Amino acid sequence: MITRVHRRGSRVGGLLRYLWGPGKAEEHVNPRLVAAWDGAGPLTYLEPKVTASGKRDFRALTALLEQPVRAGDRPPNKFVWHASMRLAPEDRRRTFSDSTWASMAEQMLTEVGVATSAIDPGLRWIVMRHADDHVHIVATLVREDGRTNWMRNDYPRCVTATDNVAHRYNLRRRVPPADRTAHRRPHPVEVSKARRVGRAQTPRDELRWRVRTAVAAAGSEEEFFARLREAGVLVRLRRSSTDARQITGYAVALPGARTAGGQPVYFGGGRLAPDMSLPRLRLRWGIPTLPPAAAPTVSRSERVEALRQAAKAAAAAAADIRRAARTEPARAQATAVAAADLLTSLAYAMEGHRRGPLHRAVEVFDRAARDLYGRIRRSTNRSQEMRAMSRLVALMGRISGDDDAIAALALVLDLARLADTLEQLRRAQQRLHQAEAARAAADALRVVAGGRQPAVTLPLTPTPIPDPTVGGGRRAGRGR
Repeated sequence: MITRVHRRGSRVGGLLRYLWGPGKAEEHVNPRLVAAWDGAGPLTYLEPKVTASGKRDFRALTALLEQPVRAGDRPPNKFVWHASMRLAPEDRRRTFSDSTWASMAEQMLTEVGVATSAIDPGLRWIVMRHADDHVHIVATLVREDGRTNWMRNDYPRCVTATDNVAHRYNLRRRVPPADRTAHRRPHPVEVSKARRVGRAQTPRDELRWRVRTAVAAAGSEEEFFARLREAGVLVRLRRSSTDARQITGYAVALPGARTAGGQPVYFGGGRLAPDMSLPRLRLRWGIPTLPPAAAPTVSRSERVEALRQAAKAAAAAAADIRRAARTEPARAQATAVAAADLLTSLAYAMEGHRRGPLHRAVEVFDRAARDLYGRIRRSTNRSQEMRAMSRLVALMGRISGDDDAIAALALVLDLARLADTLEQLRRAQQRLHQAEAARAAADALRVVAGGRQPAVTLPLTPTPIPDPTVGGGRRAGRGR
């Protein structure tokens, strides 16, 4: 079951005429009310009456829904709230009565705060049904006492409430509660422009990868900015308005990505991913370490030994996450984020900036490891060890020989086992989006370790640039 929150409006009558009308995307069959804010009596007095001409008269219902708005204290311009509850395809073979749909919708609305008790009349709302598999909900956002209910964060609240209703009625919970761990997807304008100029991916996605690689290999912000510039990224620092010596943020751009006026298109770190703003990166690095003066020259045997040390650290980190999952979740979280840094450095050492299978595994592993709402946990001894291994792998340079390739694949396999542990942690925490991402990352890493190409496309990857010769290049909706 899924609840979709539609765009708000200002015309109750127009929406009611559409819902009781013949429909556009699908046929509206036998439209009728199944629930309303006034549950004390039958709904027949609220049902729009059919006139002698065969058309329905919506004036009475419209006036009742708008009455608190007209009497309210400075009501909003868009006061009409519209949502729909729909069954998953596999549940549509089940037939639910109007009373059951009324109960499910009212439970969801009560948890969200639209439906209230008789002691607190709250908003006026209706639930109408014109198909077997879904209902529509219409509410006006001014309470009986004249106050406005702004319904902030209504979509995530509706998702959580619908998930709870689906659990009670043994329905498929099609969309887990939103966890705010997904990065920002490119705007359709960015996708279209990248396609026109022949880019394989949008500048936003390319910058996210380059910033993530620099974060994984850096131990301080000075080294971070230096690595970005070495990677060919334009960096613009934001300084405090009261102390010009203090840096408060940064923005990055690709030299070839410019506006029509020739100016670089900059993206702040927070616009690339929730945990890439400068204050959060400082927390992620913890105690700054001194950057090396220059990249050292290492032999193949030293590179192999470094990869073996990293593999041992990854195995120890997986055990640490299992131990800390129940009693110290913050410790487990810090270790998971540091493991994502290690995988990022390894992917760059094996594939460079090429978008290969390990690169795509990094994307989904990073989603699984990220904390809610971009929070950063305090570093621990284990996370500092993992981050030291990440920097060590980055300093070892690109992997080219057979011996270090074998050691690198062994490290990939250990990181796959760590992803298994991360999936168990996320499922125990009921963070289902991230559990799915961890499972996808583990499968992809095992494919890489086995030397085979992925058989399916990994979820949660950056938006690909569509082929203009296929299907019109429409982009899927945003998934947070």
